Amino acid sequence: MFRVLPVPGEEWGSTQQAQLEEELHSIIALLDNGRFEDARFAVNRHLVEQLGKHRGSFSGLLLPVQITFDNSQSAMDTVMEIRSDDTPAFLYAFANALAMRNIYISKAQFDVEKGKIHDRFYVRNRHGQKLTDATDQQQLRLTAVLIKQFTHALTWAPDPTKALEAFDQFLDLTMQQAKGKAQQQALAFLSDKKTFPLLARLLGASDFLWEDFLRLQYSNLLPLLQDYRDAPLMRPRATLRRELDRQVTQAKTNEARKAALNGFKDRELFRIDMKHIVETDTTLPDFSAALTQLAEVIVDRSLKDCQAKLNKLYGPPRLANKKPCPFTVLGLGKFGGRELGYASDIEVMFVYGDAGRTGGKNPIENSEYFERLGHELLRWIEAKQEGIFHLDVRLRPHGGKGSLTNPFDEIAKYYSDRGLAAPFERQSLIKLRHVAGDAALGKRVEAHRDSYVYSGKPWNLIIALDLRRQQLKELVERGTVNLKHSPGGIVDIEYAIQYLQIMHGHQLSILRTPNTMQALAALVDCGLVTRQDGEVLRKAYFFIRMLIDGLRMVRGNAKDRVLPSIDSDEFIFLARRVGYTTDDWQAGAKHLTSDIEEHMGKVKEFFEKTFGKV
Repeated sequence: MFRVLPVPGEEWGSTQQAQLEEELHSIIALLDNGRFEDARFAVNRHLVEQLGKHRGSFSGLLLPVQITFDNSQSAMDTVMEIRSDDTPAFLYAFANALAMRNIYISKAQFDVEKGKIHDRFYVRNRHGQKLTDATDQQQLRLTAVLIKQFTHALTWAPDPTKALEAFDQFLDLTMQQAKGKAQQQALAFLSDKKTFPLLARLLGASDFLWEDFLRLQYSNLLPLLQDYRDAPLMRPRATLRRELDRQVTQAKTNEARKAALNGFKDRELFRIDMKHIVETDTTLPDFSAALTQLAEVIVDRSLKDCQAKLNKLYGPPRLANKKPCPFTVLGLGKFGGRELGYASDIEVMFVYGDAGRTGGKNPIENSEYFERLGHELLRWIEAKQEGIFHLDVRLRPHGGKGSLTNPFDEIAKYYSDRGLAAPFERQSLIKLRHVAGDAALGKRVEAHRDSYVYSGKPWNLIIALDLRRQQLKELVERGTVNLKHSPGGIVDIEYAIQYLQIMHGHQLSILRTPNTMQALAALVDCGLVTRQDGEVLRKAYFFIRMLIDGLRMVRGNAKDRVLPSIDSDEFIFLARRVGYTTDDWQAGAKHLTSDIEEHMGKVKEFFEKTFGKV
């Protein structure tokens, strides 16, 4: 029997009592049905909500916890005696820690006097035996205390249950893979009070980061966690290139060079993603700039290595006049606009100079050489998860049916008033930007883009709006909110700005920029969008991009754009991931719902008053 009292200062009456009884019955029903994980989730959630209301009173959380083991007091059990200062939820947190370490508690005795606790747990291991091994006792002493302490940091976690489970697995890895001095350093780091909020935010935000990186590359994790504070979000480009070149050039084979490049990419991606998740003051433009710069460095180095590999086989490509044939990589989409976000793919187009042959012992036509080079690049940069740093080459002449690489003359012919490019392809070229390879050829393609996209040829708004209606019909499921394609979603902002760029860019060169927010600012400065509407679009753009990042960071999937149901736990955790960490979780979710309706409603209103109903 437990005798419970309300927390001093908390309102308690018949309504609160009825609510508690209902919640207890629902948890007991889960246990009766064998749904133990769901029951633990429910209890943890209530606990964390309560801890969040009293977060400011936890100044002494890391006071010492003394634990001793005695195998003489009981014939069947080991008696764990625990002495410490009492803190909120101490008993639950410690008992939960033991359960997570597969320790069975057969009996417990509790005593609290003047703020000091003296508890006895009668325990057995997973095999029903006493805990007699001194090493096992020491590991349990360390890990149970750390889990207990970490429980109080869960108020910072977007998904507390996810964070607690990942932390428990992280402790297992520490004990299994770190030995001697390395284990001592790891435990010292984990015992640092500043570590718990960091890990709570990180482990409670992203399944992908934990499952795909932390678990598989544990040896790299601790240095990254310890050192990430020292490095800025966006490191100097020269530093990135120097470190990458050093690691790649140390490798002796093509496969080793490829592995070195992708390892560097993954570690740097994790560092940038982690700072974005943990340091809540990082802005989306800064985050995008850091990711874009990394992508540029990776693509540039990959191109050099792939060219070196093919040149050994076929010799370097030459034009008909025997001069070197240039090759350039153009960024498109978010990459071209320097707007990469969490789990973004890398949209590119490959262009080479002209026809010719390579100059080696096994010469081939330039068209074959560059087609091989394009495929080699696609294989060289590996995507650990669908969408993350995956090279997307669909935005090229004739799409997926066309050649992977094209000579400049083919680009100029396809993207012309008499060419075969569809209106949406003309629109997509707004984002085109040279990112790697021959700069002169890249600038030549950019110049042709300007003459084609901003030619003054009327923009067919009827066709453009028909495409938008088709997207709504085919890409938005009934009853759902797609942050990209639903009315008022991100494409309504991007398309509105791009339509105006095409319509007025032939007269106003300031509008010819691949960056969405720079283009919006220019439209406002030119009087084509009012300052009030410009601010509405700017705020909505960053808000929706933040939500999309919040969705993608869970699974690391670029296709995650659909909001979960607003009455679901997933929606609550989304709200917490993007900063709605109110003491009342439901209130935070309702606040987010209201903000979504406001921002998307205003975007829809602007789009329709400017271009007509969709």
